[in-house]
Amino acid sequence: MLSLLVTGFLASALAPVLYRRFRENFGWIAVIFPLFMFFGFLSRYPEVAAGEVIRESVPWVPSLGVNFSFLLDGLSLTFALIITLVGAAVFLYAGAYMKHYANTGRFFLSIGVFMTSMLGLVLSDNMLLMFVFWELTGISSFLLIGFDHRKESARRAALQALLVTGGGGLALLAGTILLHRVTGSVEISSFYGMSGIITSHALYPAIAILLLFAAFTKSAQFPFHFWLPNAMEAPAPVSAYLHSATMVKAGIYLIARMNHEIGGTPLWQDTVLIAGTATMLFAALLAFGQTDLKKLLAYSTLSVLGTLVMLLGIGSELAVKAFFIYLIAHSLYKGTLFLVAGTLDHETGARDVMKLGGLRRAMPVTAVTAALASFSMMGIIPLVGFIGKETVYKAILELEYWGVFLIAAAVAANAFIVMITLFVGFKPFWGETLLTPRPPGEAPLKMLIGPALLAVLGLLFGLFPGVFIAVMLQQSALSILSETLSLKISIWQGFNLVLLLSFVTLLLGGVLFLVRSRMPERLLALRAPALLKPSAWYEGSLRLLSSLARLQTRLLQNGYLRNYIIVIVVTAISLASFALYRSAGRFVLEPAVAVTFYEVALAFIIVVSTVLLITSKSRLKSIVALGVLGFSIGIIFVIYGAPDVALTTFAIETLNVILFVLVLYRLPRFLKLSRSSNRVRDSLIAGGVGVFMTLIVLYATSFELSPELKRFFAAASLPEGKGRNIVNVILVDFRALDTLGEMTVLAIAAVGIFAMLKLRTRGRA
Repeated sequence: MLSLLVTGFLASALAPVLYRRFRENFGWIAVIFPLFMFFGFLSRYPEVAAGEVIRESVPWVPSLGVNFSFLLDGLSLTFALIITLVGAAVFLYAGAYMKHYANTGRFFLSIGVFMTSMLGLVLSDNMLLMFVFWELTGISSFLLIGFDHRKESARRAALQALLVTGGGGLALLAGTILLHRVTGSVEISSFYGMSGIITSHALYPAIAILLLFAAFTKSAQFPFHFWLPNAMEAPAPVSAYLHSATMVKAGIYLIARMNHEIGGTPLWQDTVLIAGTATMLFAALLAFGQTDLKKLLAYSTLSVLGTLVMLLGIGSELAVKAFFIYLIAHSLYKGTLFLVAGTLDHETGARDVMKLGGLRRAMPVTAVTAALASFSMMGIIPLVGFIGKETVYKAILELEYWGVFLIAAAVAANAFIVMITLFVGFKPFWGETLLTPRPPGEAPLKMLIGPALLAVLGLLFGLFPGVFIAVMLQQSALSILSETLSLKISIWQGFNLVLLLSFVTLLLGGVLFLVRSRMPERLLALRAPALLKPSAWYEGSLRLLSSLARLQTRLLQNGYLRNYIIVIVVTAISLASFALYRSAGRFVLEPAVAVTFYEVALAFIIVVSTVLLITSKSRLKSIVALGVLGFSIGIIFVIYGAPDVALTTFAIETLNVILFVLVLYRLPRFLKLSRSSNRVRDSLIAGGVGVFMTLIVLYATSFELSPELKRFFAAASLPEGKGRNIVNVILVDFRALDTLGEMTVLAIAAVGIFAMLKLRTRGRA
């Protein structure tokens, strides 16, 4: 599995090079990549179908227990096959659709990295590894949503998706850290026998909330749903791939994967159930006023994602069965319809359903493909969507509590989805022929194969559900419920209440379609108050964050070096003084010792130089005082047996004096501190630093430090560092990386200073 992922990243890196060479036929070359992945995973199908769980682990950071650990079971294999199969359709489609875009090679690089990262996410058996791939999907989706970066709306939508899903990524990392604290491991497989330990721990509520927050943001659950419709600024292949079949299901995958270890409690199940139900119904209602093809599909996607989350919240065997079937059905029909929407836009230049009609004669293959996917989306026999919808209704009716409310909500939401399907899958192709910005025609072959394949698979899976779905359902249930299901999958279960509800859903959807078609635009233009819209709260939070950033910039990063120094010094003293105050009882002052003439003389010179430095109005006099001050401190090092430090001090002080003299006449005039409060402030800060450092010295000398380090360095300096000067050996050998870092900082500073010296303003010498 690791080799497949490495191959995926390498192939993605080669995409721009290959695109420049095979521009016209690149779609046929690009499809090889996801197909290779698809058949690679499909070759493992017999093992997984037989009940085997395939694990693979390669050490990454062994000291932290972090490995490249991968797991292939029924759940992860199902997601991997969906990702690669839909990816193959999208890659081939994009070869023709993206041909006239600029930087198409970069597009294939980004979408290849996304596909590989998504595979890594669903295959990860290590929470930290999952977090890495989770973030990679977010970054690559940011690049894909904002691919047309010249449009402000695309840039804004990409940033919004990145911020919302990125916040969820941080929550996932925090939840992982808490899980490690509880279990001592970050390997998902190791959690299987610890469900009781995790759910009974005091940190469990925090873990559950953090992981659900991550899942809800990634899968656009209420109230984080608003980023998904805005992400429709992306090109059609991106919407079909990321926002229907793959990325938006990453959060759902996380809930399903962690269900056995963390689920089963009221906190987990109720939160998942409520969020899923709210998203299912709320998103369907929001679609009512939309006319853009992709926006309609986006809101229907939100509703289905909510249904999937609701089913995991129900958590019964029948609900898990419905979850699995509905997951596959949605990936097939929604991927198809997004690609069909892209085809309509590509061939007619219009995405508004009210401006499309009668296209079946000009685009017959696209019309048939759209009809097949639409029948599945509406839940009409014999498509796989029919089995999914029937199983969803059956799972809800099985509930004792809230069953009536949930079935009513599900029927209402599905009625709106039927309305959306009629607008997207049928209205553009039937009825009166309308004029479009471009003369319509059938799309190129590369844009027809992918959606047609997905639509036909939706029909085949419905006609023969036992061939693939039944077997994989058994193995996926093991991952979610840790038990196999004895439920059979069949397309016809007779005339019953569930079938009646399906008819009612279709009837209500047809009524909504007729009402919506005749509704005045002024009624559709009505909007909810901003206070009730989560997107308005997001925008407000973003504005508040920007205001805080500007405020702290004015206060802390205002371009004045003296202010930076004040903030740093005051912060350091404030934090360290508290620790020093708590250790006040450990002060033991030694009796006074004899003071030599040299010490008195040096102290006098230092005090006089300091007074002269801060009171002088002459730069030259200040530089001389500063040099005398530095050399006096260097002499102290000589007296106390540190000649190497003294030599370093002398060299630095000499260089400082030379540099100051060289730039003396280029410096600005002395600042005139008009307010005495500035002098008082600076005096207090300087005095505080002096008192603090004095107390630190007294504290450090008031008790004997552990001699172990002294003995170690004294004994090891010559045999291991090949030096007799212990201080030098510590700096150069034992702390070599620290010294290298300091040298690097100095080198970077030198380069920066050199660049500043080379700058010249136009018109000036």
